[in-house]
Amino acid sequence: MASTSVSRIIPATSASVWDTIGGFGSLPDWLPYIPESTLLEGGRVRRLTDADGSVIVERLVDFNEVERHYSYTILQAPFPVVGYVSTLRVHSVIGDDGICEVQWSGRFTPEGATENEVVDLFAGIYRDGLDALYQALT
Repeated sequence: MASTSVSRIIPATSASVWDTIGGFGSLPDWLPYIPESTLLEGGRVRRLTDADGSVIVERLVDFNEVERHYSYTILQAPFPVVGYVSTLRVHSVIGDDGICEVQWSGRFTPEGATENEVVDLFAGIYRDGLDALYQALT
């Protein structure tokens, strides 16, 4: 199993960042390459459409409002992985209420690609996503 994680400091409170990203259907609010998200099964499944029209279906497997994180698995996607689990988390920065750290991480088993290729793919997705979040909030 492979994994990757990307973090970004955001000049905003952890509460305001969580208000932006904490909803399982909120990706289109801050992630330009996901213009559409439809919640299914009472909000436990999201059907995403990316900018190219590809469909990604993900299931929420853990959600913690107090600790500001959620985890999800991929049910359907054009990615060369199986067993994908990802977590999006907002951390407060001790001593500075005006900034926070956002971490996006995942673990997965490559299928049809090398471990390095898949790690690079998801590290790029997470990095670009957190850059987009930074731009959306500043």
